[in-house]
Amino acid sequence: MTERLPLFPLGTVLFPGLVLPLHLFEDRYRRLVADLLERPEPRRFGVVGIELGHEVGNEAARRLAEVGCVAELREVSPRPGGRYDIVTVGSRRFRLKEVDRGRPYLRGEVEFLPEEGGADPERAAHRARRLFHLYRHRLAAAGAEVAEPLDLPGDPVRLSYLIAAAVVLDQHDKQRLLAAEDATVRLRTESDLLARENRLLETLPTVPAGQFLDGAFHPN
Repeated sequence: MTERLPLFPLGTVLFPGLVLPLHLFEDRYRRLVADLLERPEPRRFGVVGIELGHEVGNEAARRLAEVGCVAELREVSPRPGGRYDIVTVGSRRFRLKEVDRGRPYLRGEVEFLPEEGGADPERAAHRARRLFHLYRHRLAAAGAEVAEPLDLPGDPVRLSYLIAAAVVLDQHDKQRLLAAEDATVRLRTESDLLARENRLLETLPTVPAGQFLDGAFHPN
């Protein structure tokens, strides 16, 4: 069963549980927010990564990722000139089945994806948790600003998304984590990526560009 959602193509990846603030200035996205505000809650749109193209302009995003994430609208602050500052929280993943380009903003026919633990999530979670702690320690040793010690969730699905959101990776790797079929696959992939990043930090302790986990992960 599918559902039609407004789409917001981005050059980044949204994960379930991640807080995503946005400043909206293009006419099409001001229209999107206005349309959402006319609907009852929950007010939702789909965030989907751009694989070819860029963010600004009606025809800028020429190819979109197959898997995206629903963003739930939590706060809306109107700004001068009709702009908006909004705060959203990632909720459910979806597979993009069809894109409708017939309105000012894109809409997509989406199929929601299940959230499953997989074959051996607890074992995968144990290794990923250990490597993630080492990663944060080595980042701090390299001079990065790292948030206070985290209370990592026990649930493997939530843990897999927190780590995916927190680790500094390129968009291709982030998209691969979002699209993983279950938490075990995601956690094992994260462990491999964390092992790679830990080796790099050990041999060349320079801080990678990007944002570190700073409380922007929402546990719900």
